Amino acid sequence: MLSESNRRDATDKKFDSNVTDCKFLNYLFVRLVAKKRHFTNVDFRFSIFDTCYLRDCTFDSCDFTGCRFVGTNLHGSCFSGCKFDYANFERTIVDSGILASECSPHENLKMRFARTLRMNFQQIGDAKAVNIAIGVELQATGIHLHKCWNSSESYYRKKYMKWKRVRVFLEWLEFKVLDFTWGNGESTVKLLRAITVLLALVTINDALVFRDPVLLKSYAEAMVEAPQIFVGTLVPTHYSAAYLTTIVFFRLVTFGFLMSIIIKRFNRR
Repeated sequence: MLSESNRRDATDKKFDSNVTDCKFLNYLFVRLVAKKRHFTNVDFRFSIFDTCYLRDCTFDSCDFTGCRFVGTNLHGSCFSGCKFDYANFERTIVDSGILASECSPHENLKMRFARTLRMNFQQIGDAKAVNIAIGVELQATGIHLHKCWNSSESYYRKKYMKWKRVRVFLEWLEFKVLDFTWGNGESTVKLLRAITVLLALVTINDALVFRDPVLLKSYAEAMVEAPQIFVGTLVPTHYSAAYLTTIVFFRLVTFGFLMSIIIKRFNRR
């Protein structure tokens, strides 16, 4: 049932000149060397680049579909109009600018491309590039999930039918709620915004239920006390146990989110 893949082995090779309109399909490049070379319209599909040195090279309209880059040095190399569908990166030095110019127009492929680069940047300790990759991945994920349940494109309607469509809608809804709350673990600003909304709700409830809602003074006093109630330094005796428990629950959740963001930021460094 199995046949040979006819993968060609190129070990300890070097590109001595620029390459144009060539095919290196299904190659295993081990310790390949190329410096300041130009690759134009080269087909590298399904090839493996293992411990290669491709520094300051230019790749124009090359096809890297299904390629795997392991321990490869692409420092200073730039890409233009290349295709990286289903490509995988591991411990590879590559500039984060690849995310700005070489992402697939299809959100599901863009999401996977950003994810493999995020993991790659984590492996080499590039914290700034990790943040960029996460931003691209989250953006693509949100668009992809929305298209899965809402798009009329035949691809999505054939793949997500009936209950699958409902399930992916719930996934999209969860994604949007978490994105609004704390940017899916990546935005301190959004978390502070969510805390501000909670404080506003505590303020309005206090003024409407326990004070005179007609007077502006009631809202001002409630606004001053709301942060103290939220952090637990002030516990009004006229609040019910259920309401106080709800406040404590949201306090623990928001503080947990904040600590998660802080820990992730430090871990990336």
